[in-house]
Amino acid sequence: MNSLESVPAVRRIPTDRDDLFAVDIVGHVLASDAENLFGLLEAAYALHPRIDVLVRLIDHDGVDWAKVSGETVTQGTAHALEHVGRCAAVGEPNWIPEVQGLFTASLPVELRHFRAEDEAAAWEWLGARPIVRP
Repeated sequence: MNSLESVPAVRRIPTDRDDLFAVDIVGHVLASDAENLFGLLEAAYALHPRIDVLVRLIDHDGVDWAKVSGETVTQGTAHALEHVGRCAAVGEPNWIPEVQGLFTASLPVELRHFRAEDEAAAWEWLGARPIVRP
């Protein structure tokens, strides 16, 4: 195993808002990374009944959805619909149309895609800033 293979694909981004869950998704997302992401979201929901989300995609190379527990995906989707107000996706690919296409009714979540070069607009839309630690 290459030492880079053990680096998690999901990495938290500290922000100036307690009720904003922000993450980088880097490279290929393994089933364990997806399970971890759902767990981190559950912890955020426990602290704040309503949250906003920012997902920054960096060199995204797909997700091993077939290896993620179906129960985890079903529960994760249901809980996101219940708890997430706004979700900003930054970078490529733009997965917003796919998500919207999964549902017949209008979503209670406001979803927006921003190109990587427009990341500042995503933060502004969410009324937050990343915290840069030295």
